Amino acid sequence: MDFEFSPEQEALRASVRRFLDDRAPLTWVRDRYEEPRGTTDEVWQGLADLGVLGLLVPERHGGAGMGMVDAAVVLEELGRAVHPGPFASSAIGATGLVVDLDADDSAGLLAELAAGRSIATVALLEPGRRAAWSAPETSAHAGGDGGEWVLDGTKAHVADAVAANVLLVSACDHKGVLGVFAATPGTSGVTIEATPTIDGSRKEGTVTLVGAPARRVGENASDALASTADRLGIAAVVEGVGTAGRALELTVEYATERRQFDAPIGSFQAVQHLCADMLRAVELARAAGYYACWAADDAPAAERHRAATIALAFATDDLYGVGAAAVQVHGGIGFTWEHDIHLFYKRLLTLQQAGGGSVDQLEELARLVID
Repeated sequence: MDFEFSPEQEALRASVRRFLDDRAPLTWVRDRYEEPRGTTDEVWQGLADLGVLGLLVPERHGGAGMGMVDAAVVLEELGRAVHPGPFASSAIGATGLVVDLDADDSAGLLAELAAGRSIATVALLEPGRRAAWSAPETSAHAGGDGGEWVLDGTKAHVADAVAANVLLVSACDHKGVLGVFAATPGTSGVTIEATPTIDGSRKEGTVTLVGAPARRVGENASDALASTADRLGIAAVVEGVGTAGRALELTVEYATERRQFDAPIGSFQAVQHLCADMLRAVELARAAGYYACWAADDAPAAERHRAATIALAFATDDLYGVGAAAVQVHGGIGFTWEHDIHLFYKRLLTLQQAGGGSVDQLEELARLVID
């Protein structure tokens, strides 16, 4: 078996890295920290021109027709740059969901997403209910003869809600069937409030729906939403690998340059142990994340979910530990706004909180084994 990336995938990695270094460096990321959208038209269109927004879109709809293994290359580079744009929410979550639903009228939306003309996000979670996405309290009622539906409910922790112009909302209809409904921000009954987060490069919002008009995208969407939840978790892990890997690089560089007692601090055993633990965590998370990407593309649903759960169980706590160790090695300067290392620490802390930490994931893994 060949576990190496293909030359085409490595070329994609190099192209994305060059683009981010040139058009979205850390100075650009800092400028987006206080902005609710998290990207600019120029950068978003640049990603579309590279073809990465349509990686999961079938070729017949203007995309590349690739899978999560290919997307992993892009996700890792975005994590390495702590990129704040809505790539995972739109190009992975929303796009993958629409592809899975395979609705008759989805071709136009997929083409818009691939071309960067639309940004979509999945409104899956609800306040106080954590990961109980499979039985939402948000309801959908038929609104007339034109196929329109009306939504009522509240969705929390909606990634990139402010940036999106399409909301894919999970809701149960009057028969209790779980479906996906496309609502449009700015229309009557749709209210979006940006949610402050500790990591300004991770944008979230709360979506309130009161008699909001929508159209149904999929009938029984349970399997598609389960796949989407797993893909989003896997994407978070692979992005985290990129973030943690770059944090390790910066830490080793600093440990080589910073001198104490007339010697580089990297020569001290305590610092070496910290860096070794960081490397172990990054490489193990990378292996788990890559395997989960393969499972999302080619394994049965049960194995995909197991792989995603295992990857999150390891990465949520251990990659956060990489960020914490990076700050520790940097010492006092690591805590300052002026130094970049805190950007990586906050991204990894956000991964831990969003993933629920290892306890939630291990409980889910135990449930899978027992069942």
